[in-house]
Amino acid sequence: MKGKVYFVGAGPGDPELLTLKAKRVLEQADVIVFADSLVNPEVLKFAKKGAEVYGSSSLSLEEIAKIVLGAIERGKLVARLQSGDPSVYGALWEQTKVLEENGVEYEIVPGVSSLFAACASLKVELTVPGISQTVILSRRAGNAPVPRSEDLRSLASHRATMAIFLSISQIEEVVEELLEGGYPPETPVAVVYKASWEDEKVIEGNLEEVVPKVRESGIERQALILVGEALKPGEKGKRSKLYGRKR
Repeated sequence: MKGKVYFVGAGPGDPELLTLKAKRVLEQADVIVFADSLVNPEVLKFAKKGAEVYGSSSLSLEEIAKIVLGAIERGKLVARLQSGDPSVYGALWEQTKVLEENGVEYEIVPGVSSLFAACASLKVELTVPGISQTVILSRRAGNAPVPRSEDLRSLASHRATMAIFLSISQIEEVVEELLEGGYPPETPVAVVYKASWEDEKVIEGNLEEVVPKVRESGIERQALILVGEALKPGEKGKRSKLYGRKR
């Protein structure tokens, strides 16, 4: 009997933001490997009785691969449960590469990104006509390098809406580089900690005042930084033609 691996987007935190397909895979999985430092454990309530569950926060890629490949050899269905959507900072390529090298069938189940949960909490649109029609998803260099052409200074020159992941612990450097790149000091900023979780926190302000607010809050991880005029369009936004009169 041949097993199969599903890379499942667990969404931003709220179990109700799981997709129907993600829920179905969890209900059927024999083995679940989940990002226990990021995924709300409440989503495991959908796991079937007797499913093997492993937290991956303390495991290396090789240790995860050993668990997954061992389950496949036993003909098991494996759910690799990842936060948000697996395609955004999900270390997906390196995991699928191992499976491809071993001839293992796999499928990716998309999930709701923390970016969209954060926008829902803020009640904002990322693309407001007349202000911004481009959204940049990026991060500051940390454990993983960033190509020089994609550093925050370069990206800031576009003054588009920007979502900055995995960088809240470097908030001073983030703000400095955004200002140097071209965003005005009064540019709206929002920091959303654990979007859609019960203990979600939201900090709003602008680039010149956000650093002390973040430091005072004690937020150092699991937070998304949103930057751009689209967060506070005021009267500068233009009506779209999406609902214009058809002739």
